[in-house]
Amino acid sequence: MKIDVITLFPELFEPFREWSMIKKARAKHILQLKVHNLRRWAIDERGTVDDHPYGGGPGMIFRIEPIYNALQSLKKENGKKNIALLSAKGKTFDQKMAIKLSKMNHLIMICGHYEGVDERIRQHLVDQDISIGNYILSGGEVAAMAVIDAVNRLLPGVIIKENATEIESFSAGLSELTDKKGQPLIEFPQYTRPEKFHGWTVPKILLSGHHQEINKWRAGHIKRQK
Repeated sequence: MKIDVITLFPELFEPFREWSMIKKARAKHILQLKVHNLRRWAIDERGTVDDHPYGGGPGMIFRIEPIYNALQSLKKENGKKNIALLSAKGKTFDQKMAIKLSKMNHLIMICGHYEGVDERIRQHLVDQDISIGNYILSGGEVAAMAVIDAVNRLLPGVIIKENATEIESFSAGLSELTDKKGQPLIEFPQYTRPEKFHGWTVPKILLSGHHQEINKWRAGHIKRQK
């Protein structure tokens, strides 16, 4: 999978590219992650990519020309692609969206900044807006990293352990379970050694070796998302 990120702060992604599963996926050539400075497509030699909003108002917004030119340069790849704008106005990112994006050949992510973007970018240039929650960030970089990490884990060959991603919170097997109020459920509690610590003990059923009974216990202890 190829992911291109358009941002004003490419240096923020340098440690991320060398981190954990992202580094492993890149080393295995499963993920190709490239980060581009939007000022590469600035409208002038000063590196201008933003301007004051028509009608007045605080702050600056991204102009459409740099984004348009960046996308024209980057979206030449064949195969399934998705162009996403990281924005507070977007649809809230979840595991179902991560699964959908992981099936793309090419994902282009635009990191918003300032007071937003020219609305024509949203209307004509992107496939979707993505938000990672109901709060305001200084820019879309942190949100982009969250999306990339979630998508990367789902790519075949990134996580070797069989079925590891299928039994996690919000995965297909668990996220479809709901309580009586229709609220989604999350993963069951898990324990590891030592068996006893400060008088706190591991449930005996988990030490029994009876996998059918353990599965019943886990099913009965799946917690509701808060």
